[in-house]
Amino acid sequence: MEILLLLMLLPPLAGAALNGIFGRRFSHGLVSVIGCGSAGIAAIFAIAAALTSHLGPDTPPFVHGYFTWIQAGSFRTDFALYYDRLTLIMTLVVTVIGFLIHMYSRGYMEHEGGYYRFFCYLNLFLFMMLVLITAGSYPVMFVGWEGVGLCSYLLIGFYFPKKSASDAGKKAFIVTRIGDAGFTVGVALLFWTFGTVNFPELFPKVAALGLGDQQHTLTAACLLLFLGAVGKSAQLPLYVWLPDAMEGPTPVSALIHAATMVTAGVYMVARSNVLFVHAPEALKTVSAVGCITAFFAATIALCQNDLKRMLAYSTISQLGYMFTGCGVAVFSSGIFHLMTHACFKALLFLAAGSVMHAMSGELDMRIMGGLRHKMPTTFWTFLIATLAISGVPGFAGFFSKDGILAATYSGPLGSPWLYWLLTITAGLTAFYMFRGLFMTFCGKSRVPHDLEHHVHESSSKMTVPLMILAVFSIVAGYVGIPEVLGGSERFDHFLEPVFGSSQNLLASNGVAAAHTASELVLMIGSLTAAGVGILVAYWFYLRSPEIPEGLATAFSGAYRTLVNKYYVDEFYNWLIVQPVVVGSRKFLWQFVDTGVIDGAVNGSAEATADVGQVLRRIQSGNIRSYAAWVLLGAVGWLGYLLLR
Repeated sequence: MEILLLLMLLPPLAGAALNGIFGRRFSHGLVSVIGCGSAGIAAIFAIAAALTSHLGPDTPPFVHGYFTWIQAGSFRTDFALYYDRLTLIMTLVVTVIGFLIHMYSRGYMEHEGGYYRFFCYLNLFLFMMLVLITAGSYPVMFVGWEGVGLCSYLLIGFYFPKKSASDAGKKAFIVTRIGDAGFTVGVALLFWTFGTVNFPELFPKVAALGLGDQQHTLTAACLLLFLGAVGKSAQLPLYVWLPDAMEGPTPVSALIHAATMVTAGVYMVARSNVLFVHAPEALKTVSAVGCITAFFAATIALCQNDLKRMLAYSTISQLGYMFTGCGVAVFSSGIFHLMTHACFKALLFLAAGSVMHAMSGELDMRIMGGLRHKMPTTFWTFLIATLAISGVPGFAGFFSKDGILAATYSGPLGSPWLYWLLTITAGLTAFYMFRGLFMTFCGKSRVPHDLEHHVHESSSKMTVPLMILAVFSIVAGYVGIPEVLGGSERFDHFLEPVFGSSQNLLASNGVAAAHTASELVLMIGSLTAAGVGILVAYWFYLRSPEIPEGLATAFSGAYRTLVNKYYVDEFYNWLIVQPVVVGSRKFLWQFVDTGVIDGAVNGSAEATADVGQVLRRIQSGNIRSYAAWVLLGAVGWLGYLLLR
């Protein structure tokens, strides 16, 4: 297993190195072989590790330290990898979805500049995410954590000559650093309290505590760790970088939103489940932030006309679902939705990329329409993903969303308000997703005449990954069919060795469901909301398309607020960005740098020059002048002696 894990991690790193160092001299074909081949090899070894792991219900996680990485005083951490059932699921999701995105990129990026550089960054992104999810300690996890942040900066700003792209890359890097600062302090607090940050040593120590022991310290540490997750996974209030990340190439959006960076926060909270169940207040914060973010982002998505930005706010909303599942201590439901979401969200973004490719880069849905006739494969795959994210029965999102919604009402830390707000969000999700589908693919064509002749279906390099992901978007949910529908909830049982002790701890300490309701009744509620959302979208955008325009005019204030995303970016610009810019210019530059630092340096030089100007008069070369100075010095010295 220790060799299999290395063979899974190293190919993407090697691919990044080869394309990064020598790729400028390689042909597109060779760059593709190296980039896609390394991702494919990683996927093969991830599957091999899953098949040969033999992780039984009572089998401890596999942990292997390859070498001592840091040792300073009592602090020691090895470069160690950690493999259990949660790691198994995450490595399969990351490598398989990542490989399909690599394959799609061959067609999407074939006419773009910096082809070798793109695949270098993409491979490095995959490697860093694998380091994050296989890490055996928080410091090793932090390497992957910061690595995906670096790669997101490089990929979001890939079109760096374009100012909006370079600004978006910097925005992502800076905003996520805020959360990372919290993550760093949280890890330091854990070491200070428990003397270790290695998972095999830390988790048993915390598990041995009773509920309430070290609660204040663990609450602080968990909230700090969650702050890191808020930044990486784009939750309130640090979500603002993710919509701007759409400036990067579309495969980057798919990779960030589906398989890598934004799922890192959810994974970290799930991996740290032993810590979080000992800090119930921190868990309540996780569920509250996740639920509010899910609703908040869904309302913004209602009125977005840019196809990719609508999907970006959809991602923020769906991540809120995952955090809510973890926050109510049903971690397996959160991971289940992470897995299904990776399938249909990757499909949605790649299908949006296919549309963008056909529309010469245009993403405004208001000038689309009728594309299903010219792009049938893209249409049908987009439809499948839309049905999945909307929670329509039979598709993957239905099963994973149902688990979270049921848990929010009847779970260990559930609350009815969480269920109702997420149910409303489910209705909003169905509405804006079908709005996007109808505006893009259905109805009359609104494509400008100069673009009409260019619209065509994408090549097989792009459509084959779409079809594979469409299959995943259907079948992925069937691994977790709930008992109420005749299933055995195999996904939950599979992850029970990872999360079972945490849920048992809550149960043994009397933390049980405060509210009970039939899961079938709760399911009907969410399905009703989704059905209403779909019907309203159909009525608004196919039957009576004049209604949305009338509502936008009648409620112009609310409409402008949603279109402008509640003016949060403008508020942050006023509250934080401009004061920093003005303070940097007026105070740090003009006062501190120019006035104080330069003033001190230049002033000392000028004073020295002035003194020199005076002293140089003594060196006149005149003997009488020298004699006078000697006499004056002697008189002064005698006067000093007499006065003493």
